[in-house]
Amino acid sequence: MSETTQLLSTIKRQLKAQGLMYRDVAAALKLSEPSVKRLFSGRRLTVDRLAQIGTLLGFSLTELLQESTATLPTVHALTETQERELISDNKLLLVAVCALNHWSLADITATYRLTLAEGLKRLLILDRMGVIALMPGDRIRLRVARDFDWLPGGPIRQMFMAQGLADFLDSRFQPDDERLEFAHGMLTAAALAEFQIELRRVRSKLAALHQDCASAPFHTRKGTGVLLALREWEPTGFAQLRRVKPA
Repeated sequence: MSETTQLLSTIKRQLKAQGLMYRDVAAALKLSEPSVKRLFSGRRLTVDRLAQIGTLLGFSLTELLQESTATLPTVHALTETQERELISDNKLLLVAVCALNHWSLADITATYRLTLAEGLKRLLILDRMGVIALMPGDRIRLRVARDFDWLPGGPIRQMFMAQGLADFLDSRFQPDDERLEFAHGMLTAAALAEFQIELRRVRSKLAALHQDCASAPFHTRKGTGVLLALREWEPTGFAQLRRVKPA
């Protein structure tokens, strides 16, 4: 759904909710009712007209646009088939990750060896998947929820475990902006549940900061990876030294 179509749908929904008819819009705009119908069907509402309609509905223009944006469907996760489609094309996966990190098409093509046509082709695929809405001027609007995540055990995570994990850990973690912490403890079930809540809070904090930084200049933002892992674990070398329990 285009941005204009979405905005018109929002206006019509608000008119219906408030019991207003086209004749009410016509009176507010000082136009005939047929002229209002043509405006809506032609999708050529000017900013001034939108502001007038917003006033009729009790919305500022900004509030009307926010209301329209808020009604866009959001994606919480892709299907397994969609994730497989992403990993089948390295350039598609690259464009997807860049888009999720608020890169523009110009940023992508300036940084990586992709032509404008190649980038647009991949963005159209992401638009079809519902991950983004490709707007006029090749602008990218994300349509994913804040808690969007790859499928547990799905193709993307499997690819990360097979190819990305070793690459991510291939660092001495010495610069000021890098850090590696490892800790081990013996926890009860209640303590483990409490710690899992803290891990979810850390992940949510990263998502919130990621969103807050989206409007910062491109050159000031750095791709930052955080690996959170928790499991019941005993090193294999230790396990081999365990006493064998009598049958």
